[in-house]
This record gives sequence, C-alpha cells and structure tokens, in this order.
Amino acid sequence: MKKTIYIILAFCIAIYTFINCSGEPKSVTNKVEVKDTLVYLNHSDSAKYVGMQKCMLCHQDKHSTFVNTGMGKSFEHANKTKSAADFAHAMIYDKYSDFYYKAFWDKDSMKILEFRLDKKDTIYKRIETVNYIIGSGQHTNSHMQSVNGYFNQMPMTYYTQLGKWDLPPGFENGVNTRFSRKIGLECMSCHNSYPDFVEGSENKFNSVPEGITCERCHGPGSIHVEERSKGTKVDTANFIDYTIVNPSKLSIDAQFDICQRCHLQGNTIVKEGKSFYDFKPGMKLSEHLSVFLPKYKNADDEFIMASHADRLKQSKCFIVSKEKAENDKHILQKLKPYKNAMTCVTCHNPHVSVKETNKNVYNDACLKCHDQGKVTDFVCSDKIVLSKIETIKGLQKENKIDESKILNLKSAINCVGCHMPRSGSIDIPHVTVHDHYIRKPITKKEKEKLKEFIGLYAINEKNPDALTKARAYINQFEKFEQKTYYLDSARLLLKDNSSELLSKNIEALVQLYFLENNYNKIDFYVNKIGQSTLLQNRLTKKSFSNDNAWTCYRIGESFMNLGQAQVAINFYKKANELAPFSPDFKDKLAGCYATLGDFASAEKYYKEALSENPKFVNALTNYGFLCISTKRLVEAEQLYNRALKLDPDYEPLLMNMAGLLNYKGDTKGAKSILEKILKKNPKNYQVKQILMQLNNAAK
Repeated sequence: MKKTIYIILAFCIAIYTFINCSGEPKSVTNKVEVKDTLVYLNHSDSAKYVGMQKCMLCHQDKHSTFVNTGMGKSFEHANKTKSAADFAHAMIYDKYSDFYYKAFWDKDSMKILEFRLDKKDTIYKRIETVNYIIGSGQHTNSHMQSVNGYFNQMPMTYYTQLGKWDLPPGFENGVNTRFSRKIGLECMSCHNSYPDFVEGSENKFNSVPEGITCERCHGPGSIHVEERSKGTKVDTANFIDYTIVNPSKLSIDAQFDICQRCHLQGNTIVKEGKSFYDFKPGMKLSEHLSVFLPKYKNADDEFIMASHADRLKQSKCFIVSKEKAENDKHILQKLKPYKNAMTCVTCHNPHVSVKETNKNVYNDACLKCHDQGKVTDFVCSDKIVLSKIETIKGLQKENKIDESKILNLKSAINCVGCHMPRSGSIDIPHVTVHDHYIRKPITKKEKEKLKEFIGLYAINEKNPDALTKARAYINQFEKFEQKTYYLDSARLLLKDNSSELLSKNIEALVQLYFLENNYNKIDFYVNKIGQSTLLQNRLTKKSFSNDNAWTCYRIGESFMNLGQAQVAINFYKKANELAPFSPDFKDKLAGCYATLGDFASAEKYYKEALSENPKFVNALTNYGFLCISTKRLVEAEQLYNRALKLDPDYEPLLMNMAGLLNYKGDTKGAKSILEKILKKNPKNYQVKQILMQLNNAAK
C-alpha cells in the first residue's frame, strides 16, 4: 500500500513539475478532472504545519479578516481584551451545590472565587486562576484552568447574547463538576488548532495554540511554502494546486467533511487505529470517525448547537441542489464542483465574520433558486415579501437599475427569519442560533406531537459496521443519556459466539458489562481469552484515546469488585503502563496495592498521582487513609485539610476525617462532620449507622 502511495505522489510531482517548468500553462479546460484525494501532497506524513504567521506573509488580505471570525477568536489566554464579559454583575449561585461563584480581575489576572455562606458569614472559599478563555464571544466565553498541563473547565460561563453569567452547559441541575471537568483532545481539537497532546493522558497538553488557524481547513502548509519559496507557480484558474488543499476545488462531500469535522457535534466514534489528529482537509471524514445522533420521530424542531451541517443536509434545498450539481456535465464546474450546490460556503465566507456579512448575502442565496420566474414551488407565503421581489424583478426587467432602491428592497426581505428561525439549541442554555434545517415553518400542532426514539444514526456515514454502531450506543449511554435501551441495542450488535468475534469485540463487551455492573460476565470473558493473552498480546497499544488502557482499567475494577485484588493488580498495572499520565489510574493502582498490604508501592503511586495533579482530591483522600493505616496521623490530617480546601463536600473525605477525629478522641467533632454529610445527603445510611454507634457509645 505504501509503495502505491509513493508512486501516486511521484506521479503527481512529475505533473506538477511539468506544469511549472513549461512556461505559462495553456488552457486545457477540456481535460480537467476531479482527482482522487490521495494526490494532495500535504496529505503525506512528511507535510508539517507551519502556523498562521507563515501563511500571513503571502495572504495578508485573508488573514486580516479571518482573525476577526469566530474561528479566529476561538481560544486565547485569559486577558481583558479577549474577554467579552461584563464583570459588574459577575456573580452566580448554584442552589444544588450551595456554592456562589464570582469572576473578577486581580490586576491582569482573571480569577474565579467559589464560596459558601452561612447566613452572612463566609464559611468556605476557594480562588482559582483562569488561564484560558474559550469561545469567540459571539455566543459565549467559557473559562479553563491548566494545572501542570492538565486542562479543566471552570464553573462560570458568560452568555453574550443575554449579557448573563451562569453555569456552563452540563454543569446545571445538580451536576456541577466545579473545577474538575476534563478537557481532552476531542474538545480542544475542535475549539482550537491542533494542540500538543500528551499521549497516555486524558487531558494533559504540552502546549496549546491560540485559535483556529488556516491549516485546519487547508491542511499542513510546509510543502506549499517550500514550493512557493522556490518561485514555482500554478495557474489556479485552470489547474488545481496539489501542494495545499483549496476547499473550493473539492467535491461537495469533501468540502462538507471539512466543516463537519467540527460543525457536526455528537457522539463521535474514532475508527480503529485513528485519532483526532489524522483527518486532513480533502480526506474522507468517515474513514477517520463516525458521528452519531439519536433520531426521534416528531422532533424535527430540536437540534444541538454544532449541528449545522447535519441540519442543512436534511433540507430539500441541499438535496435538490446537490443532485443538480452532480449531474451538471459542464466542464467549467469541474474546478469548483460545489459551485451550483448549496454548501456551507454558499452563505458563509470562512474568511469573514458573520457579524460583517450583509444579510443580503443570505437572501441572494435563496433567491438564486426561489424566484417565481424560475421555479413553481416558491415557498414564501409572505405577500409583502413577494411584492418586494416582484418590484425588484420589474425594475430589473425595465433596466431601471436603481441600486440603492433595490438594496433597500432586498434589505426588507428576510428569508432566514421564517425558514431558518432562531431558537435555542437543546444543549446550550441562553443561546439562540439559526436552525440550518431549511423548511416551511413548523406549526404548533406539529410541535405538540409525541416525541418517539427511533435509534442512533451516523450523520457522516451511510453504513457503519456493527462494532462501530455498538460503540456508539455504549458511548451514548456513558456520556449523554443513561437510558438502558442504548445498552440493549449494543448487546444485540455485539457477538461473542466465537473466539474471533470475542477477541474483536472484547473492549466493547467489557465496557458494556462494566456499565451494567455485571462483573461476573467480564470475569468469564477474561478467563475464556486468558489473562496472559489479553495482557501480552491483545491489550498492548498506546493511543491518544487510551482505549486499551481503559479496558484494562475496567477489568481491574471488575476484579476488585469481585474481591480478586491479586488479579486486578495486573490489569491496573497495565492500564498505568499504557496511560502513564492518568492520575486516576495511578490512584486505583495505589488503592489495589494498599488492599494487598503493599503500602510502600501504594504510597509511591499516590505520590506520583499528586505530583501530576496536586489538586486531585481522590488521591489526597486515599493517601490520607493510607497514612492512618501506617499510624502517621499528623500527615493524614495535613492531607485531609488540603483536600477539604479543594472540596468541602466530598463524602469519602469527610467520613475519613470524622474517623480520624474520633480516633483522636474528638467524638464531638466527628459527629459534627457526619451530621453535615447527612444534611446534604439524607440517604447515606452508612453515615446514619456510624452516628448511631457513636451516640450509643456516648450513653
């Protein structure tokens, strides 16, 4: 396969050299072909990213407008210029967690204060520094913290359309993760240019760029820069420059794939052997990842924020225009095959901010087809709009081209207002966006129909294989909705009735039964395949997604729950070997060593976990318990106090602290902590029993 690719690349270089060495190329439009995506030279592994500053040297006009787009302003260090927020009323309250949050500037450093009140007294506070602001400010500014390179989202977002501070999406309704929501490669690689991600971690980065740049849509630029530096040129009016991808020269589907890489949010399943780094413009997205969404009957008006491509593809406008464009045999369309279809760039110039785009651009896109003189199915029922269109046509027919009058008439037309109405997405609060599913307005009666789940469907792939679909159902349950029918669907797709199928599907099967707490089934699979086979031959690959590491972790957890720590230790060690920058895996490995009585090894891994993440409350809590077990009470108390400053509500921590106080003879202090737990969680029966024992002992 590699030899074939090299031959193709060599052939392309030969063509490219011929074109550039033969003087001004002659017009050969009758021989122009849309070539296979493999011919793009910057798809080669040797092609490197050069950065936007290098592109700017030759493309200053594009750069000067692009930096003001949502993509250009997507991510940056936290500073007063980047922030779109109003800090005069930067205070919110989460009634579920009973925490207040306040954002403020300390000189040039942005801070978030988390605090709790008892009447008017502040009984707890924590101040953290904001390192990065994510979001252009067109809809939101969210905030991130980096602790030793580990990125987490922080619990305050500014919603610019309403000028309002609130919890970030996904932090509401009792699931506030405070300062611990991990921001991994999937999130960062869409909200930013490609970062330097640490393999073997979930959310650690050596470095991150600031904002989406040219090469996310054009591919790596090193070969293009090298050729231009030599003085070589391509007549792009008649030829395709294969040193760099120009999206306007791609097919309709390939152009969509560039936009869909990020504007197709959903349940993303990365293909075997691929990562979020591998897709490059001009490639086929479905060969790298599949994006799934739940499909519902009678829910056409519901959509998530980054679903623009999927919604547009459902529109009759797109479907009809694509068929027409693909059947157009006119040779001039071969250099710009998307031209007569409705794609993202029909309305959106990626180099220009939507804020600076005149709305006539959108109207003109509609009127290109929906003109009563051209079609019979004109969809607009607004008599005023129709009258204005007729007036414009009349002026043009009589050659009375009064540009200002026509412009004023066009400005009064608003196709988007009715057919792409503004509404809130189902995943982002306080934000309204245009629904890109272009259609006749939905009636109230249609909206009131009962929503019915049909199944998950792959937005960017027609027929994903059974394993990919099963992984999507499992992922949907684990990350988005804990509906048991997702796991039921996965179970039907995953086969285990042969050694070959069991080996192929083992990771998905382990994840499925782990989520169902069916540890005996995992025990059965491990024994059927063999522990040594799994550890030495099957679960051995490092990857950016840590798939093998997570499988080892889940198997280790399963055996711990079955009381088989001696088996569990082998899988925990393997998980830590494959993902050495996961403090969670180190914490679990340390706990297993402690269970087996190897306190020295346990302490080693607790220290490693805390060296990676000094604010890791779980490790502080468990390390403290280890210190108690080894009679180091002062050290245990110091660790617990460090953890309490970070999380005053973590129940295992509070119970351990109560146990320490009781051990030291401070029964009153122990009871006070236990009563605090019950106040927030009255269903903690273990705490009730301990309190009862303490009360009985005091009698």
